[in-house]
This record gives sequence, structure tokens and C-alpha cells, in this order.
Amino acid sequence: MRLSTNTIYEQSVNAVLLQQESLQKTQQQVATGKRMQTPADDPIAAARVLNVAQAASINAQYAENRNNAKNSLALSDTILSNISTLIQDVRTDVVSAGNGALNNSDRTSLANTLRGRLEELVGLTNATDSSGNYLFSGYQGATKPFSQTLTGAQYYGDQGQRLIQVASSRQIALSDSGTDIFERVKNGNGVFVTAIGAANNGSAVISSGLVADPASLTGQDYRVDFTVAAGVTTYSVVNTTTSTTLSSNNPYTSGSTISFDGLQFDIQGAPSNGDTFTVAPTTEPNRSLFTTINDLIDTLETPVITSANLSNLAAGLSTALLNLDNGLDRVLNTQSSIGTRLQELDSLQSTGVDLNLQYQQNLSQLQDVDYTKAISDLTRQQTYLEAAQKAFHTVSGLSLFNYL
Repeated sequence: MRLSTNTIYEQSVNAVLLQQESLQKTQQQVATGKRMQTPADDPIAAARVLNVAQAASINAQYAENRNNAKNSLALSDTILSNISTLIQDVRTDVVSAGNGALNNSDRTSLANTLRGRLEELVGLTNATDSSGNYLFSGYQGATKPFSQTLTGAQYYGDQGQRLIQVASSRQIALSDSGTDIFERVKNGNGVFVTAIGAANNGSAVISSGLVADPASLTGQDYRVDFTVAAGVTTYSVVNTTTSTTLSSNNPYTSGSTISFDGLQFDIQGAPSNGDTFTVAPTTEPNRSLFTTINDLIDTLETPVITSANLSNLAAGLSTALLNLDNGLDRVLNTQSSIGTRLQELDSLQSTGVDLNLQYQQNLSQLQDVDYTKAISDLTRQQTYLEAAQKAFHTVSGLSLFNYL
């Protein structure tokens, strides 16, 4: 077959260009560390790289969300720890207020101290996170949750919890509702309330009591009437709803348990003849922590002149102690919930780190260059290019006149 000179030149040039193109591609792979320079190099692998990279990006966003949630929850936990300490300090003041050596002036001084603690409590419950969102306002992160009032504090948030996506199938609450923590505090035992008769003259005080048998509760009103005759104290229990006397002439011992219709409480001290105590279903099963402290302040500021005043003081302090304990339990339960969420976030973060490592390994397998193979190819292609250039130089130098 006869080949024209032009054809020989074209084939030689094409061979050189092809080797240059292969060499340049290998050089780019070595320089960038990437096996694929364009999707056309490996369309299937390129598509898989896109999917894996997208999954890795989403996982990174989840990791950022988890960090934000941990910061917010850790701050909430710190604020609640401070509130727990405050409640315990107030409780100590209540115990001190029961000291019989204190006079009205001393109790007024304690009340002034508690006003400052109440203002401090309101300030703590209005804490914000690093983004300026209120921690205890529910969904309403921009709404200041509590404002102090004459009776305690008013809540302006809502009942929700702000959620954040921390994994593909998991959302976690990074806030809590202030009303759920600080206002839905069980009032006394949450079922019934006890009270001292307004006309009492003795020093006896009734406890808040507890439910001994829920199945026996009637939801009716009762009265305990005391009789003191010839130095002997007895009491009768009357169902005032049905006007029925449940028991009468019961011997009284200070601090002994009184039980009926599923209720249980005790009365301590020395009642006077005609003193009464009432037991009725509660109309306020929950009491705000702010209201509890405010009521405590009012109790301490009420002058103690008569034995009845002293009984009312003791009853008020007893109720305050119980409600403060209930409030502390509420705060501690919330802290426990936050601790559980933080523990879950740590677990999810560990899983996220493992996933990220797996994604990076997959990406490396799909797109990273094998340097051993690439350098070997580079050496081989340089040899091929040099051979093609020398062949072209030899062919291009041939001429018939060299033989004439």
C-alpha cells in the first residue's frame, strides 16, 4: 500500500499529540491527587462521589447542630443548677424563720432578703443562649418568658420546646417551657389542702398531709373540731359536705396521725377548746415557684402577736417548705432530662464522627489517585512520548534526494 507524505506526517503528529495528552492527564492526576479530572473520566464513580459528598455535607451539618444543641443545653443545666442552689438557700431561710427566738423585726429582715432572691430567680429564668434566644420561653425564643408581678411572676412564653435536627431520623429539644418547670409545681400534696380555723386560739398546727389510699378518696370537705375539758383534749371529724360525723371523742396526741377516707395528716401543738381545722379538695393543684416565695414573704411580714398568729406563721412556713421541695424536685427532674439529652448527643456525635470517617474513605477510594500506579504510568508515557517524537523526527527527515 502506498502512503502519501502528508498521511505519514499526520499519523506521526497524531501519535505525538496522543502521547502528550496522556502524559498531561497523568501529570494533572499526580499534581491534584485526584484520579478523575472530569466526570467523563469515570461517569459511574463521579455520580457516586456526588452522592457520598452530599451525605458527608449533611452529616457535617448535623454535627454543627449537635454542637449548638449541646451548648444550649449545657447553659440551661448551669442556670438550673444556680436555681437549685437558690431554692436551697431560700429553704434554709425558711427553717431559720421558724426559730422561736426571732421577733417581728428579724422576720421582716428575712422577708427583705427573700425579695432579693425572688428578683434573682426571675433574672435566672430569663437567661438567654449565645444566639440571644431565651432558654425557658418554649417556642418563643425571642420572647422574654417571665415578668415580676405583685403576686410573683407572669409567664409570656408558650408550652412548646424548640427542636433541632441532630441526625437523619432524630430531633432533640434544645429548650424547655418555663411554665412547665417553674409554674406547674405541685401545691402541697396536689390533692387536698389543710387549713387552720380563722378563730383558733391555740398553738396547734396541721400538716399538709398525704394521700394514703387513692381509692378511698371522696373529694368532699371535712372539719376537725377540738374539745378541751378537764385537761383532756379530744377531737371529732365531720364531713361538712354531707353533714356527717365520721368519728368523735378521739383522744388527741400531738403529732399523732389522723386518717380517714384515704386522707392522712397530723396536728402538732396544743389546740384550745373550740379550735377547728379544715380539709378540702385543692382548687389549685399547682402553684408557681414565684408565688410560693411571694407568699412566704407575706407570711414573714405578718406581725405575730397572738398564739393564733404564731400558728398561722408555723403553717405558712410548713407549706412553703413543702412547696419549695416540690419546686426543687421539678427543677432537678428537668436537669435529669437535660442530662439524658446531652448523653444522647454525645452518642450521636460519636456515631457522626464514625460516619464522616467512612464517607472520607469512600471518597478516597472513588476519586483519589494511586500514586504508585500514576508515577509508573507517568514514566512509561514519557518514554512513549520520547519514542514518538524521535520517530516523527526520523520520518520527517527522510527525502528521496538523499539517495540521488
